Amino acid sequence: MNYKNISYTISHLFLMLFMYLFIVHRYSRKKTAGICIVSFWMLRITDYLKLNLYPDSQMCYFFVTIFQILVTQCTGVFIAKHRNGKLLFAGLSASNYVIAGSVAATILYIWTEDLMISMMGSVAIHAVILFILYGRIRSIWLRYQEKETEGNWWELCLIPVFFYCGFCTLAFFPIKLEDNPQNIPAVLSFIITMFVAYVVVIRYLESESERTGIYWKNIFFESYIKGLEDQYYLVQRSEQNLKILRHDMRHYSSMIDSLLSQGAYDEIRNVTAHIKAVSDENRVVKYCENLMANSILTHMMERARQCGAAVRLEAVVPRELPFNDYEFAAVIANLLENAVRCVSAFHRKNKLVEAKIECADGHVLIHIQNEYENEIQIDAATGLPQSQAGEGHGLGMQSVQAFSNKIGGNIGCYCEEGVFHLMLFAKI
Repeated sequence: MNYKNISYTISHLFLMLFMYLFIVHRYSRKKTAGICIVSFWMLRITDYLKLNLYPDSQMCYFFVTIFQILVTQCTGVFIAKHRNGKLLFAGLSASNYVIAGSVAATILYIWTEDLMISMMGSVAIHAVILFILYGRIRSIWLRYQEKETEGNWWELCLIPVFFYCGFCTLAFFPIKLEDNPQNIPAVLSFIITMFVAYVVVIRYLESESERTGIYWKNIFFESYIKGLEDQYYLVQRSEQNLKILRHDMRHYSSMIDSLLSQGAYDEIRNVTAHIKAVSDENRVVKYCENLMANSILTHMMERARQCGAAVRLEAVVPRELPFNDYEFAAVIANLLENAVRCVSAFHRKNKLVEAKIECADGHVLIHIQNEYENEIQIDAATGLPQSQAGEGHGLGMQSVQAFSNKIGGNIGCYCEEGVFHLMLFAKI
């Protein structure tokens, strides 16, 4: 077995190891490992075709390489939990990573003409690269795969594609690096550029994700603070009105005594009804026991009132929740805001939103329903409504979807007789 066979074998081993470590698994570890092993042997058998049976055929080399690329990417599809642009980016990046080790083996063999040194060097370089990537970007990358946002990952896949094509052109096809060793400095520079580019891109995406997260947290806390302000204003106004009512009670008492002496019972009923109405009007409404949820609901109800919309609300949210209060309150805010925005565009007087929010008896249920006028487009992949406001919108629904996934819930929507329904349900 020549150095090419051994080098390719080493590369395929590390390729499958990379796929195993840098992709979130759909199946158990054993089943995932089994799929990777089958793929390894498929790559190894096809290597025999282009390296041993038809070593001088460029046509065989080309088509076998295309087949191996398909096997590699299909392996990622089989084992991945999330099948999207980020998966393709991971699979293409894995191919680039192992090419670096293969090129290193070829360079060492050209310089030393010693099979043992070149193979040991190849293993060492593969291991060092894997170790660096594992420590520097694996945790970041796995977090990205778990996120629902897709972003521009399909466009980012062009980065590993062009790196792969550049490697193939410089080192393998149509002229091999052994036949053109003058390309060695260019190949080494290309390898360094590739890994620097990967680390920079992943780090940049992580910082952008953190920036976006901070932005949405600020938006949420702004709503939360406004909710507290609304509550404070209502309490302050109620206290003032009740002070006035207490001050006037002696006048009402005198009026009732006078009416009693006259036997004007109907007028007495009118006076007591007025007192009751003033008391009810200045009662501070508490929508639920949870502070965060209640603050958000207070703010959203005030926004609905300003938009001329009525919200028929039923909320049962305990003081303590088995998940993050902030995230749950943000979900409520996003869903109610979407519904209020929808009905506020109506020209008619009746602008009604119905909301049921329940966290009790071991389950979470959020059911929002509102009428609509314009057609609602449902995303075929997520089953959720698509934003019609263009790029940069629709992130609220993505946030709701992420929360549902986090608590193991199910979320869906449907339209029935001009009413849009959205439901989120989870057992807790």
